[in-house]
Amino acid sequence: MKYAVLGDIHANLEALEAVLADAERRGAEQYVSTGDIVGYNANPAECMDRLREIGAPAVQGNHDHYASDTESPDFFNPIARKAILWTRHQLDAGHRQRLAALPMTLRIADFTIVHSSLFEPEKWGYIFDTGDAAASLLLQQTPLCFFGHTHSPAAFRMKEGRVEFMPYETLRLEAGWKYLINPGSVGQPRDRNPLAAYALYDDRQRTVSLHRVEYDMAATQAKILKSGLPEADAVRLSFGH
Repeated sequence: MKYAVLGDIHANLEALEAVLADAERRGAEQYVSTGDIVGYNANPAECMDRLREIGAPAVQGNHDHYASDTESPDFFNPIARKAILWTRHQLDAGHRQRLAALPMTLRIADFTIVHSSLFEPEKWGYIFDTGDAAASLLLQQTPLCFFGHTHSPAAFRMKEGRVEFMPYETLRLEAGWKYLINPGSVGQPRDRNPLAAYALYDDRQRTVSLHRVEYDMAATQAKILKSGLPEADAVRLSFGH
């Protein structure tokens, strides 16, 4: 089975459609989301509906959580907070209920997905380095786990207590190691590359490959500006940060 792993879509419909088309061309048979379907960009409901159309399981991200609830997002930075409050008003009760019902972690076949970390996922901790990764890998019950939240592609692996960081384009999974992999962000990359990012996991070949995709960024930016979302959300897309 070939799985397309979609991280941090963040309501960017143009990027999502481009990624889905690319993944289909590459033979993807199933789609999964590591959360933060909504936030920052202007098409939260449409992105949720699109994932539902293709039957993509998803876990809850921090933007999904706060957009679905009335809990105060005051600890977010001002740009993220404004986007969350705006998103709440774009979603109907059904969309908010669907976001609220998303699990924090989910096992699919031989791998797990989580938005932040398997270590206290409800606290939305970031995995940036081997120390962060170790806390999650120690709790990982499957050979492979995909996570999101940082918006940057990265791979970590652990064997006999040793954790390694691995930049990757194509990674072959070796027996005896546990892997923790970030597919990057579909809708708001932050690794200085503005192209939409996603990963393909081939469970027959035991490989994970990273893919970057061009999309109609100008259309996404125009929607952001027209909607009244912060201008910074449009500008940052051009620079991938």
